[in-house]
Amino acid sequence: MRGGRALGRRFGWLWAAFAVSAYGSGLGFGAFPLLAVVVLHCGPVQVAALAAAGRAVGALVAVPLGPWMEFRRKRPVMVAMDLIRFAVLMSVPLAFALGRLTFVQLLVVSVVTAAADIAFRAASGAYLKSLLPPEDLLVANSRFESTTWTATTVGPPLGGAAIGLLGPVTTVIADAVSYLLSALGIRAIGGTEPPPARAAAPRLRAGDLLEGWRHILSHPTLRPLFLNTLAVNGLIMVAEPLMAVLLLDRLGYAPWQYGLVFASPCVGGLIGSRLARPLAARYGQHRVMLTAGVLRACWPVGLAFVGPGAPGIVLIITVQLGLVTCCGLFNPLLATYRLEHTDPDKLARTLAAWSISSSAAIAALTAAWGLLAATTSPRTAIAAAGVLLLATPLLLPRRKGTVARQGEEEQTVSVT
Repeated sequence: MRGGRALGRRFGWLWAAFAVSAYGSGLGFGAFPLLAVVVLHCGPVQVAALAAAGRAVGALVAVPLGPWMEFRRKRPVMVAMDLIRFAVLMSVPLAFALGRLTFVQLLVVSVVTAAADIAFRAASGAYLKSLLPPEDLLVANSRFESTTWTATTVGPPLGGAAIGLLGPVTTVIADAVSYLLSALGIRAIGGTEPPPARAAAPRLRAGDLLEGWRHILSHPTLRPLFLNTLAVNGLIMVAEPLMAVLLLDRLGYAPWQYGLVFASPCVGGLIGSRLARPLAARYGQHRVMLTAGVLRACWPVGLAFVGPGAPGIVLIITVQLGLVTCCGLFNPLLATYRLEHTDPDKLARTLAAWSISSSAAIAALTAAWGLLAATTSPRTAIAAAGVLLLATPLLLPRRKGTVARQGEEEQTVSVT
């Protein structure tokens, strides 16, 4: 059975590198909002601005990185992005130890890490497609998704406990070190990576910058999936800084409780990602993506009713469990579909365009929702995001035949 077999030593090192950075990110979950609220005493507007500005400027910086990576070997790019993230994150505990940590520094670090994240994801997706045969891509993406959710389940509670015992920058250090270990793991993959077709291209052209978006928007199924993903990710993520303010400041949650309510439900993501391949094999990729895409929009509105104490904890865990189970099922199917329906010579640009657009949409919505929370309340803003999410399934591709027809068209083009 292919879903249970090894995918080779080189994939094993790639998976190990992904896992260590995922666990580091899990430990560092919510570290910057927590530092902003607890250490720098920021309000909802500043916390939302921290999340929004980092993503927005990081996305802008990353625009030329997609075509730049397309014509270079991907492993050195991945190593470089890991080392950049390690260096900038380590500047935070250093500044804190010297009593020099500022909101501006958190903004700068957010920008650099956001740009490096986009570049790394684009390079790693392109590298994965060159590393494995097409029939193994869903297996690999399901394993990555499972690892992400496992790390998110384990990391935040441990991170909250570590912050309580060792101080507020502990998890930032752990996150930084995880990127250094990831770089070492990617270096250990070994083997040779063939140079891309235009390895000697000296400069970027306007067409190179736009090719990723052109491919997405001209594809009959990627286009609605892209628009749906922008809306869903943006409306889900706007709640993160607002929930930090609501729970840590207004409702008096301890840091470990904040980590617990968002970490323990992530076991649902592990379950969803493990079900992705068997359900797609039985019911079809399109049907499973559509069902999971509809269901994931139904949960977040429940966060508007959270209160203090045990009832509030139970409500958040229930809502998050339903949400992440659906996301864990949807995400590997989407990631695999993008790889299968994008030519290798434009894959890095397409993945970078997707990530840049997602970051920009999240940034814009986060900034808008920060202002909404300031003029109303964090709870009202969270409720508004949840209500709008209920309409996002209208953006999903509903016709089953679209995927099949596009595959037939691509096969015809490749023959001619």
